[in-house]
Order: sequence, then structure tokens, then C-alpha cells
Amino acid sequence: MLQAAAAPAAPHEKKTNTQMSSSKRSAAVGFVMVTALLDVMGIGLIIPVLPALVGEFTASREMQSYWYGMLAASYGLMNFFASPLLGALSDRFGRRPVLLISVFGLGLDFLLQALAPTLFWLLVARLIGGVTGAGFTVASAYVADVTPPEKRSAAFGMLGATFGVGFIIGPVIGGLLGAIDVRWPFYAAAMLAGLNWLYGMFVLPESLPAERRSAVQWRKLNPFSAMLGLRGAKGVGTLVVVFTLTNLAQFILHSTWVLYTGFRFGWGPGQNGVALFVVGLASALVQGLLLGRLLKWLGEARLTIAGLASGMVAFLAYGLAQQGWVMYVIIFANLLSFAVAPALQSVISKSFDASRQGVTMGSLSAISSMVLVIAPLIGTTMLAQVSHLPAGDWRIGSTFYLSSALQAVALWLAWRQLKEACRAPVDVVKVTLS
Repeated sequence: MLQAAAAPAAPHEKKTNTQMSSSKRSAAVGFVMVTALLDVMGIGLIIPVLPALVGEFTASREMQSYWYGMLAASYGLMNFFASPLLGALSDRFGRRPVLLISVFGLGLDFLLQALAPTLFWLLVARLIGGVTGAGFTVASAYVADVTPPEKRSAAFGMLGATFGVGFIIGPVIGGLLGAIDVRWPFYAAAMLAGLNWLYGMFVLPESLPAERRSAVQWRKLNPFSAMLGLRGAKGVGTLVVVFTLTNLAQFILHSTWVLYTGFRFGWGPGQNGVALFVVGLASALVQGLLLGRLLKWLGEARLTIAGLASGMVAFLAYGLAQQGWVMYVIIFANLLSFAVAPALQSVISKSFDASRQGVTMGSLSAISSMVLVIAPLIGTTMLAQVSHLPAGDWRIGSTFYLSSALQAVALWLAWRQLKEACRAPVDVVKVTLS
């Protein structure tokens, strides 16, 4: 398919994104949005049930934790290295073939997990999923190709909202299906990906004309080089450390939540699906409806500090909770923490001029991807060490205590860096880094 894509472009490929007909552009954007929704729903479907599936192949909670961490880290590692590669391949061969291969690969990943007879089979499936899951990078490039500059921000906002909806719907459906049979959500996710692939085969036009394609420059495919884009701004290093620590704390929670609630409260896929749905809903409420008001009321610096403090307390409370219903209380008491990421990213972005915004956001994304590899290894290893303890033992919450400690360090560093901005009036837009 890649070789076929390198052939002379079809007539519709010779048009630029401004020349592409309105109907084709609408169909193209519609496909990308459907791709994002269905693929993220597919990923969300398996989150509540993958630990349970791993548990079918392991003899103890300790081994279940270790293997689940390995599977999560392997997915993140392949995703980290594959993202720049798929982006480069789409620049060379076009967006369409790379997107379709990615969607097909995700469907294969889900199907292999549904059929997996061994842990090794599961590991191979997650490696495939990590590579093809990096196709979301190509989806963003596709949106940029077919959307006029003046409408691009709105299109990216819609793409982000679609991701959010997928992560809200997916876990609750996966939890309900998993309560019936732990493998049903994997079949459902594979079916969604298959339907999406068929839709793309018949509907999706190419967005990158042949004359605008470029050769693959292998020396630029090092994913670590993306992190260098944050150099050169005075004082920004401390905030990058804050960003890294708070992401590490969050991802440790994400990678151990389902295992922890199973060990502590005896929750199965159904209960976890509902809980993850509530988390997604709370995130959407803050970032979609309340963020503008919170920024106007507190300002970026104060909101960052308040959100970090809220998260620090919430992580500690999660680890100490003795009843499942308490987790829901903590989720809604911790709404401010959902505003930390956008507020902190905004503060960091103001340290760079307009010409470096893309590089800056790309560098932050690269850091998040690397943390996504490290966090499961730390979190599941810690949880494995306490997995044999009785459900009421406070030590079972050790991973959450670590997240709280990381958040405390991030809070201290952020306060040192932003204390002057916190004392300034809220309507002062520019944050001065000392």
C-alpha cells in the first residue's frame, strides 16, 4: 500500500487544501473526527478490562501487576518511537495510506488481544498497538492539510473534544461488556476499528498533493530531539520539571487505578468503567465549561498552584480511602487539578515567541510520551510489592502516596517560580519568569 501511494497522484490529490472541494473537505474532516472517536473509544473500551485479562494468565496479584506494567510500558515505548516515523512516512507517501494502515493495525491489536491464549501473545499485540496508535499524529497533520489557516484552531479544538468524548464513552461501555465477558470489549473495539477502516477506504481522499511530499530524513526521526525545543527561555526549566513531575504523578495513577481498586475494593470491570466515565466527565466539565471562568477568576499562575495543591491532597486521599464511594467524592472535590495541564502549558508557551509555539508544544508532548513509558514501570512495580496485603491495609495505597509526594515537589517548585505572578493582579496576562 505504501508503494501504491507513491505513484502519481490522483486528480483529487493535485489540488491544494484551498482548492479541494467543500464536499471532499467535509468528508475528509468527518473521517478524521470519526477515526479519532472510534479509535479512542476502542482504547477506552479495554482500559477497565485489560488488567482482568492479564489476571487470567497469572497466578498471583504480584505477577498480574508486573505483567500489566510491562504491557502498558511497551505500548508507550513503541508509541514514543513510532510517532515521528509515521509522521515522516505520511510526508513521503501521503496521509491516506498511513492513516488507513494505522486504523487497520489498531483493529489487529484489539483482535489479537481478544484471541490471546498467552501473555506473550498479549505483548505482541500491545507492541503492534503502540506503533499503529501513533497514527493520531498523522490525523492532526491531515486536519492541518485540509483546513484553511483561519479555521485550523477550531478544527483542532473539535479534534481534541472528540478525543475527550471517546475517553468518556469508551470505558463505561467496556466496563459493562467486560462484566459479561472480559474479552467482549476487545472484540467490540476490533469491530469499531474494522468499520472505521472500511469507511476510510471508500470515503477518505488524499490530503497531501504529490508535489508537496518530501523524502524521509532519517536523521530527524530521533524522538528525543523533540525535547530540545524547550531550550532558550529564561527560567522555563523549572516549569518543565513541574510539568514532568505532575505528568508522572498522573500517569502513575492512571496505570494503577484499575489494579488498585480491584485489590482495595474488589471492583471489577463494571465498577471501574463507571468510575473512569465519571473521571472523564469531570475532566470535560472543567476543561470544556469551567476553564475560561477559572482563568478569569484566578489567572494562570494561581490556577496552576491551586490545581497542584488540590491534586496533592487528592492523591493522598485516594490511597487512604477504605470505601469505594469515597473515590467519587474525591474526584469531584479535585476538579481544580484538571485545569493544571492547560494552565501550565499556557504559562510555558508565553516564554517563547510565536515562531516557536509548535516546537514548544511538540516538546511537551514528547515529555508526556516518555513519562507514559516510565510511569507504568514505577507504579505497577510498587503495587506488586504490596499486592499480597489485606484490602484494608493502608500500604496498598503506596502508589498514590508516591504521586502525592511528586505533586508536592511540583507544587513547591511552581510556587518558587510563580510566586511573583501569583501576587500580581489577575488581569496581568504576561507571566514574568525570574
